[in-house]
Amino acid sequence: MGKRDFYEILEVSKTASAAEIKKAYRKQAIKYHPDKNPGDKEAEENFKAAAEAYEVLSNPNKKAKYDQFGHAGLGGAGGGFGAGGMNVEDIFSHFGDIFGDFGFGGFGGRSSRSERGHQVNRGSNLRVKVKLTLDEIVKGTEKKIKVKKYVACKECNGSGAAHGSSFSTCSTCKGAGQVTRISNTFLGQMQTTGVCPSCAGEGKIITQKCTSCYGEGVVKDEEIIPLNIPAGVVDGMQLSVGGKGNAARRGGVNGDLLVAIQEIEHAELVRDGNDLLYNLFISFPEAVLGAPVEIPTVDGRVKVRIDAGTQPGKILRIKGKGIPEVNGYGRGDLLVKINVWVPKGLNREEKKIIENFKDTPNFKPNPSSAERGFFKRMRDIFE
Repeated sequence: MGKRDFYEILEVSKTASAAEIKKAYRKQAIKYHPDKNPGDKEAEENFKAAAEAYEVLSNPNKKAKYDQFGHAGLGGAGGGFGAGGMNVEDIFSHFGDIFGDFGFGGFGGRSSRSERGHQVNRGSNLRVKVKLTLDEIVKGTEKKIKVKKYVACKECNGSGAAHGSSFSTCSTCKGAGQVTRISNTFLGQMQTTGVCPSCAGEGKIITQKCTSCYGEGVVKDEEIIPLNIPAGVVDGMQLSVGGKGNAARRGGVNGDLLVAIQEIEHAELVRDGNDLLYNLFISFPEAVLGAPVEIPTVDGRVKVRIDAGTQPGKILRIKGKGIPEVNGYGRGDLLVKINVWVPKGLNREEKKIIENFKDTPNFKPNPSSAERGFFKRMRDIFE
């Protein structure tokens, strides 16, 4: 099967500008990024194909040869970058500035490039779940969690070298962290630059490895991390704590700690966005005569007066007793639905009393037009 057309891969026309080609590549890279598609080989191949297409179409000389001769004009297999067994790490190294634009680059322990061209390791992110009660969500809370993670080795200060100084300049790249390859094609010599295979782009080699971390610069350990969780968070929301993920191998930038919020179900209150819902059951006499009742809220129980003649399904709104906005502005309400409890079994005397009232005018249903409209609007609440 022949190679796919590069314009088709990026979904652009041959007349697309450099900015349009870059934008198209960013779109494809985000869609098929390995961190968004873990273990998906097809997505990984699409990710590589998009990188190869962009490497050619973003280079005016290569683009001109490709437009005139197709894949054959690039030396057979592709654009030079993809011809030599391209891998995902090569892509991150080669297009680090592109990924940095939209926030990837460091996920999963990737490496980025320093100003001098050396590889800068980045630790992988950690993901944890934190369970919160409704009270904690309303008021905000501080938590301390114990996390198993990679931390910098104390014996070598994270360098990976014994005594912290056992390094020598890489003889392959002469400390540059990059190597240049020149290949001969029928169009002439083609030059590509990539990460040095001997030092993995670091520009130096460990001559004597640390006996504690075996040259990795990191060891497995536990850390207690304080979390300041703001009020109003939502179940499933993810908070990020910068630099509290896994430490990077042999120095570099730590990953982040990603905290997923899990809300513990409340015994009486149900959350609906920033509002809270409560089903209140009152007796038939309380509905007819009116009565004081207690309503649970996240701030404690409050007393509310039920008016005489209250109908089942009526909604009471208690302002400001819901969930705060996560940004700190405003707070939801507590909506209380009135349910009239109808007894399932009556004794003879109770039945006689009820029968005396069943034919009286006041016990005949006679809802007002306002009540009819109200219940139509509120019919979906608490279903």
